[in-house]
Amino acid sequence: MAAPTSRPELRRAAAGGSIATRPVIAVASGEPAGIGPEICLRLKDADLPARIVVIGDRSLLPGVAEVAHVPLAKPAVPGTLERANARYVLAVLDRAINGCRLREYQAMVTAPVQKSVINDAGIAFTGHTEYLAEKCRAEVVMMLVGGGLRVALATTHLPLSQVPKAITAASLVRTLRVLDEDLKKRFHIEKPRILMAGLNPHSGEGGHLGKEDRDVISPAIAEASARGIDVQGPIPADTLFVPERLKGADAVLAMYHDQGLPVLKYASFGRGVNVTLGLPFVRTSVDHGTALDIAGKGKADASSLIEAVKLAIELASTS
Repeated sequence: MAAPTSRPELRRAAAGGSIATRPVIAVASGEPAGIGPEICLRLKDADLPARIVVIGDRSLLPGVAEVAHVPLAKPAVPGTLERANARYVLAVLDRAINGCRLREYQAMVTAPVQKSVINDAGIAFTGHTEYLAEKCRAEVVMMLVGGGLRVALATTHLPLSQVPKAITAASLVRTLRVLDEDLKKRFHIEKPRILMAGLNPHSGEGGHLGKEDRDVISPAIAEASARGIDVQGPIPADTLFVPERLKGADAVLAMYHDQGLPVLKYASFGRGVNVTLGLPFVRTSVDHGTALDIAGKGKADASSLIEAVKLAIELASTS
């Protein structure tokens, strides 16, 4: 599987070189009690070819050159969640979203949020991907990039018991369409080649280990192929991620969160990037959580956030 882009000038830009334009990137600082603000501070040393605007409370971001201030409801204590700040977290996200929609920013990057405290505050929140889809009224796809892989998901943050019913032929065709279009639009792959995982062990063994692969996934692949999308499958997940099979492919579509992401996170060694496809603007994110146990202790690794900003710059510069 190829790198995010094959254009050398953009690879140089993502590594800290110069490009013709200098995009403005909004970075939402995330859960104030987690490592989000801490890793945002590390961006100032990353030599990024863009203007970086970090969104959050100024008190959490000392030394950051440019902050779009959003006030906390209550002072943040590292490692200690505060329900009163749940709406602050969403206000930070809304500031980034609105700025992108108004073209104030060319892309947004998100530090991790804590879903549990937002829900405990009485606000239904499944995750960044779903929130962005609702706010932008868009059909979106979650894809992670890293370790030479691009892995998209047919379903996102669902209990495993709900996955089979959530997978329909229509939803798979929609997901494949968004994936195919954004691989062309954002990643400049002229003819994307997509591999689709099966849902069941051995892709259902002809219906003996589950009928979804035969009755839902295969018809979706046939329909997508008829629409001109180059997709192969369903391929058993236990043999899908071998190098020989991935060679020449541009992306994998996994059926659920923990089918595809453990492989990518193992391959990317903490440098994976989450990309939301299907939005009217570029959005990337870290591939990890809030790490409350190490927040405020100076132990947080900013590698994933730095890679997310680099990829946002690259995608925004070529869109």
